[in-house]
Amino acid sequence: MKSKPTIPATPAARLSSVIKSARAIMRKDAGLNGDLDRIPEFSWILFLKAFDDLEQRREITEKDYRPAIRKPFRWRDWASDPNKGVTGDELLKFVNDKLFPHLRGLVGTNGERDQRAVIAEVFRETFTRFRSGYLLRDVVNLVNGINFNTADDIHTMAHLYETMLKEMRDAAGDSGEFYTPRPVIRFIVQMVQPKLGETIFDPACGTGGFLVEAYELLKKQVKTKQDRETLQYRTLRGVEKKPMPYLLGMMNLLLHEIDRPNLSRSNALIRPLNEIGDKDRVDIIVTNPPFGGEEEKGIQLNFPEATRCSETALLFLQL
Repeated sequence: MKSKPTIPATPAARLSSVIKSARAIMRKDAGLNGDLDRIPEFSWILFLKAFDDLEQRREITEKDYRPAIRKPFRWRDWASDPNKGVTGDELLKFVNDKLFPHLRGLVGTNGERDQRAVIAEVFRETFTRFRSGYLLRDVVNLVNGINFNTADDIHTMAHLYETMLKEMRDAAGDSGEFYTPRPVIRFIVQMVQPKLGETIFDPACGTGGFLVEAYELLKKQVKTKQDRETLQYRTLRGVEKKPMPYLLGMMNLLLHEIDRPNLSRSNALIRPLNEIGDKDRVDIIVTNPPFGGEEEKGIQLNFPEATRCSETALLFLQL
């Protein structure tokens, strides 16, 4: 096994400065209007940098590790060198015509939901709204200065990222139904008191707040390698139908060291209620469905006639 290189941690002040500078640059781009555009844009860039750091660590520590993203689409191939990397219209063309189509086309090994399948889901409906490839390159160069190689880096970035999500919720107004305040999330999860080994499901997971809070609470119960694998891969499940909160949720879970988030891009109400069987059961459901939302007729028909309605929250209560 190769020795793992030592990379200095990025101080919290430096991370905060990077985020502030990146957002200032994005304000200059004519295609990005407000935080509802800028934060998702920043998220896919951050996702690819964080994921490449994770891949490089695993290439060193795991002898037979097979990278999910191959040349020339890895962050290190097109983004890491500020002097030799493409910029301007050439960068926009690469991202739109080559990078995103490649990521969307990744397929899990033997049809399984591994990291390739996760990446394909993340980028299925992700597009860049940048109109200036030069400004995009400036943001990429800033993010390249972040190292996701220590627990301190990851935890600090996760905290700052959640702060951005809160700001985005505040900016969203009526569109902010998928963001639940952190104190409310923490209170609900603490009242439920999940135990390691139980399955936890959020059918309207938004940016993943309930799942992250459950993960942080359950981490305290981990004592063995098997416990950690149970928590990482067999405990948390989420569904989110909107592409933007789905991307933000994937990034949120990745930053909290959940390296293969079990989130699906779908509508949890899409299956007929009578087709949900024992294999679909979970131990705990924690969620805050979008109150005031309305579902189309096709979704309403999945529920018994006596309890059928258009109100999204009331349909979620029947799951």
